[in-house]
Order: sequence, then C-alpha cells, then structure tokens
Amino acid sequence: MRTLNGAVNARAKASPAALPLAARLPHLRHSALAAALSGLALAVALSIAAESRAQDADSAVPAERTAAAFKDPSWRVPRLSWGDPDLQGTFTSRDMSGISMERPARFGTRQHLTDEEFRERLGGGAGGLRAIAASQGNDGSRLELSALDSAETGTRTFGYTSYIIDPENGQIPALTEEGRQRQARGRRGQSNGPFFTMEDFSYYDRCITRGITGSILPSLYGDAMRIVQSPTEVAITYEMLHDTRIIPLDGRPPADPGVRQYMGSSVGYFDGDTLVVETTNFTDKLGIGRMAHSEDLKLVERFTRIDPEMIDYVVTVHDERTFEQPWTFRLTLTTQPGYEVLEYSCHEGNFFVANALRAEKEYQRRVAEARAKGEPIPARPTVTGNAGLEIYQPPSPEDAVKIN
Repeated sequence: MRTLNGAVNARAKASPAALPLAARLPHLRHSALAAALSGLALAVALSIAAESRAQDADSAVPAERTAAAFKDPSWRVPRLSWGDPDLQGTFTSRDMSGISMERPARFGTRQHLTDEEFRERLGGGAGGLRAIAASQGNDGSRLELSALDSAETGTRTFGYTSYIIDPENGQIPALTEEGRQRQARGRRGQSNGPFFTMEDFSYYDRCITRGITGSILPSLYGDAMRIVQSPTEVAITYEMLHDTRIIPLDGRPPADPGVRQYMGSSVGYFDGDTLVVETTNFTDKLGIGRMAHSEDLKLVERFTRIDPEMIDYVVTVHDERTFEQPWTFRLTLTTQPGYEVLEYSCHEGNFFVANALRAEKEYQRRVAEARAKGEPIPARPTVTGNAGLEIYQPPSPEDAVKIN
C-alpha cells in the first residue's frame, strides 16, 4: 500500500517560499526569526502569509496556460535518439483532483474557468479527504488511514471545468436501452453488499485491476505512472494495483477477437507529436468513468507532451452498444517533485475485504435481532455523495492496526 512518501517528498522538495508557514519552520529554525515566532510575532507572520497567499491567488493563472507549448508557439517536443517524441518519465493525475468528470451545468459549454472562477478554485483549499475521514468518525484512535490522512495534493491548479470535452455540454451521452440495462445490473453504487462470495467484491477490492482509465484517474493516493519507450514499444506502469501495459508500435493488429482481457489489447503509433493508442478486446467486467460498458468497447488514447513536466492525455470512448455517441475526456498528467512509483503490496495491506466482511457480519446480526423482535428488517445503508467509507465496519481499538 502506498504510504505518505509521494506527498511528503513533494512538500520536502518544494521551494521554502512556496510552503505553508508551518512547513517552512524547519528552514527557519537556525535563524533569529524562528526564535521570535511566538505570541504577537506569530500572529503578524500569519497575517503576512495570508496576505501573500491572497496576492498569489490574484496573480496566478491556470496551469494549462503555463505549459511551454501554450507560452511559446515555437516550442518543440523533445525527441529520442531514434526520432520518436519523448514521453518518458513518472507522472501523476494528482493535479486533476477536484475537477469533475461531467461538467456542472453552470459552466455550459465552456471548457475553462473564467479568471474569477479560477481564483475561487484556488481559494477552495485542500483537505477534502480529511473531511471524508472526519465525517466517518475517524479521529485517528481506531484506524490510522494514511491514504486519507495524507490528503495527497498536487502542486498546480488547472482551470478545466470538467474532464469531458466532447460532447460540448461536458456530459456523458445518453445510454442505449442495452446500456441502461447493463448499468442497472452493475454493482457500482451498491458497494455495501451483500458480500457472500469473493465475486461480490470488485476487481479493485480484490487487488486485480482498476482497468485502463481507472488506473489513471485521480483517487485517494497512489496515482503515479511511469512511461518508458523503445523503438518498438511503449510501456506504461501504473502504481495502484501494479498493472503494466506493453503497447507495440510495429504495426501489428490487435489480438484475436476471442482473446479478452481486463486491460484489453493495445496497439500504438505516432501521429506527429502524439502517441495514439487504440485498445479493443475488453471484457465487460469493469467500467469507464464509473459507467459499465460492453465487450465492444474501443478506447483511443492520445498522449501529447506540452511541457517538460506535462502530458495532455485525451481518451475517446467508442461503444455503440452502451452509449448513443462516442465521448471524450481530457486530463493533463504532470510531474511532482520527488514523486515515484512505489511497490503496491495490495494483498499484504488490503483491509477492504476484512472490513467489508466485518460490516456484513454486523448487518446480519442486526437482521437476526430484528427478526427475533418481530421488527422490520433494517435496510442496508446506501453510499451517497462522498460517504464512501460507509462500506467499512471500523475495527475495535484492540483490532486497529497502524499502517503509517
């Protein structure tokens, strides 16, 4: 399981001036200022820091406007020795946190925030993950959830109004009749059980895979991905659930249609500065943006470096059996100081199955108690909004395990 390394390293290697006052104290501890930061001096320092942050917000621009390709029309993507665009490096979707897949109605067909809306986003602050933990009563005394408590954040703020850029309204297209039936049958949104067999758990819970897009969309933690290239292949390793895709560039066809894989069968080619990856041969066991899909799914991914530290990642979803039209979403993948792909020891650190089974046992106890008293059978709790942790039955203090 990923620890705090990503977040800690990113903060440790940031410039002292860019850090919050509390984080800058180690840089000041050998100075007279550090000794004076008490009482009134601390209040003055905090006031100055707040004013500085306000000024920074006023002068800041969305991160997409800082990309080399945006600022300098003559900027060129670096090339590898054999001539292909250089996409290599370790990237993350961490800077995409807080942007929704579908566009809120108030933004209409706009793909970017106005300057005023962007300043509002800057002022929103981090801590959403801590709020989730707090809303579930996690005060740290029962279970130390490093993923939640770390509240991993990025270093840039983008001005996108949504991930989806096509259709123009930023919404997932209407489902076909088959698609509606498939979505209704799916277990997405019903993660409170019942849990009778291992197949009742998702492929993510069981440490098998999150699929192509699930492996790259921002989550609680562990969003690192590493790209390496050779003249004949591109390999992409995802940190969480440790999948590695090998994408051939030699013009071969996809695998035989009878071969079905969770990550599909991918082939790639370069179109100018852009790596285009076409993937077919999926199963129908996973989802795209929380939406079930058929085995006919085809993904077309486009990777384009727009800056030494940024790659635009654009995905078009084709599935006529599920969606009435194709749809496209876009993220910008970025580097973070000190960020790296760590070992993801999923089974050794996977608490979900044990916690979910504990919750199922507790629910069955309540059902038996209600029947014995002649009372109505209690309904299963539903997961709504950000209350995703309702699926857990927290361990007792005796059972709690430190994972930091």
